[in-house]
Amino acid sequence: MARNDRPTRPTGARRGLPSLRSSTRRAMRPSGPPTDEIPMWTSPDGVDRDTAQAVIDLAMRAGVAMLATGASAADVTATVLMLTKAYGLTSVHVDVTYTSVTVSYHRGPHADPMTIMRIVPFRSQDFTRLERLRELIVSLTQETLPVDDARVRFDGVVSSPHPYRRWLVTGAGGVLAAGAAALVGAGPFIVLVSFLTALVVGRVMSWLASAGVASFFAQSVGAAIPTIVATLVVVLQSRGVTIIGDVSPSLVVASGIVLLLAGLSVVGAAEDALEGYYVTAGARAFEVVVLTLGITVGVSTVLSFGQRLGFPIAITSQTRLTDAIALQVACAVVISAAFAVMSYARGRVVLAAGVAGALGWLALALGEQAGIGTITASAIAAAIVGFISRVVARRLGFSALAVTTAAIVPLLPGRLAYQGISEIVSRPDETGVPSGLTTLAQAFGTGLALAAGVAMGTYFASLLQAKRTGERPRPAAAASRTTVTKAAAEPTLSDTGDLPRVMTQTVDEPAAGVVRGGA
Repeated sequence: MARNDRPTRPTGARRGLPSLRSSTRRAMRPSGPPTDEIPMWTSPDGVDRDTAQAVIDLAMRAGVAMLATGASAADVTATVLMLTKAYGLTSVHVDVTYTSVTVSYHRGPHADPMTIMRIVPFRSQDFTRLERLRELIVSLTQETLPVDDARVRFDGVVSSPHPYRRWLVTGAGGVLAAGAAALVGAGPFIVLVSFLTALVVGRVMSWLASAGVASFFAQSVGAAIPTIVATLVVVLQSRGVTIIGDVSPSLVVASGIVLLLAGLSVVGAAEDALEGYYVTAGARAFEVVVLTLGITVGVSTVLSFGQRLGFPIAITSQTRLTDAIALQVACAVVISAAFAVMSYARGRVVLAAGVAGALGWLALALGEQAGIGTITASAIAAAIVGFISRVVARRLGFSALAVTTAAIVPLLPGRLAYQGISEIVSRPDETGVPSGLTTLAQAFGTGLALAAGVAMGTYFASLLQAKRTGERPRPAAAASRTTVTKAAAEPTLSDTGDLPRVMTQTVDEPAAGVVRGGA
C-alpha cells in the first residue's frame, strides 16, 4: 500500500476563514476614536488665584441675577460660562436649579477647586433688568474690562430703578383684568368692576409678598377677592338693585383668574424641559401646579360660602366679546401690552408684545372657526407667537421670552378654570364633579398646549436661524460633542434671545481640556 507523505494542502474554505474573521471585525468595530467627550483638566489656564476668585464671583452674581429676573436655566448657564471664558477660565462647571446656582472652577489635580453656591431667594419677571444684564454680558464678551470695573457696572444694572412707578404697574394689572373681562363678553359695568378689583388684588398681593406670606396662601387670598366681589354683585341683584342692569358676575372671577395665572412661569418650564434642564423644568412646573391649586382653593372657598348663603354665581354662556374679530383683537392687544408693562418691559417690547398678542388671538380664532378644537388651536397659536417672536427678537435685539410670555396671556383659560371649579362646588353630586373635573382637565390641557406651543415655536425658529447663519445650535444640557470654540466676530443671540452665542467647529482631534470617552 503506497504511503502518502505529502502534507495536506489547506482548503480554500480554511484559508478564507482569517479573511472572513477580519472582515467581520472591521465591520463590527469602529475604526475611529469614540465620539463622546469627557471634559477633564489637562493644562493650567494661567489665571492667578485672586483673579479667578474675582471672576467666579462676578459670574455667580450675573447668573443669580439672570435666574431671579426670569431667565431660563440654559441662559443662566451660558451667562456664567461666557463670562468666565472671556476672562480666561476654561475649566468651569455650572449647576442650576430653580432655587440655587453652583459654580465650580477646577484648577487641576494639585490645587483646590473654587466652588460657590448661592440661593436665589426670590424670582420675579423683570424684563427690563434682564435686557440690561444681557447688554452688559454682550459688551463684556466683546471687550473685556477689569473685573473691578465690570463689577461696578453690574452693580449699577442690578440697582437701577424700574422703568415704571408702582402705581402704573398696579394700573396695568387693572387694565389686564378689564381687557380679559371684555374679551369673554363683559359689559361696561363688569369691566369697571374687574378693573377696580384687580387694583385691590395687586395691592393686597404686594403687601402679602412684603410680609413674607407663602405664595400658595397669597394666591388663595388673591383669588378670593374677585370671587367675593362677584358674590356681592349677586347680592345686589337679589336685592333688586337695577342700576347695574343684567350683568354676569362670573366674568369678574374669570378675569381675576387670568390676572393670577398670567404671572406663572409656564413658558420657562417648557423651555427648560426642551433644553434638557429637567430638574429646573420640573420645579417650575410643580410651582405652577401649586399656585394654580391656591387659586382653586381661594375661589372654591368663597363659592361654597356663597352657595350656603343662597347667593350662587351663575356662569354665563357667552364666551366671546362679539362676532367682530377686530374688537377681540383689540382686547388681546390691550391684555398683552398691559402684562408687558406689569413685567417692567421697555417700550418696544410692549409694542411687540401687543402685536404678537393680536397675531396669537387671530390664529386661535381661525383655528376654532376651522373646527380643530380649543386645545389644538391654542397650541398652534402659541407656536406661531413663539416662532415670530424669536425671529423678530433676534433682529431687533431684545428678549423673545418677554414677548412670548406676554403674548399668550389672552389665550389663558381663565373662564374654563372658573367654570370647572364652579361646577364642582355648585353641584357636588354625580353629575357636577365629573363635569367639573372634565372642564378643569380641558383648562389644564389648554395651558400645557400654550407652553409647549411657545417653546416649540421658539426652538424651531432658532434652528432655522442657526442654519441660515451657519451656526451650530446650542446643545441640550445632556448633550456633548467634541468642539473647538471660537468667539464670533459679531455676537448673536442665544436660542431664547438673551445671550451671545459661541460659534463651534467640530474637529477630529480632542480639544484642549477635553478627553474623548464613551462609545
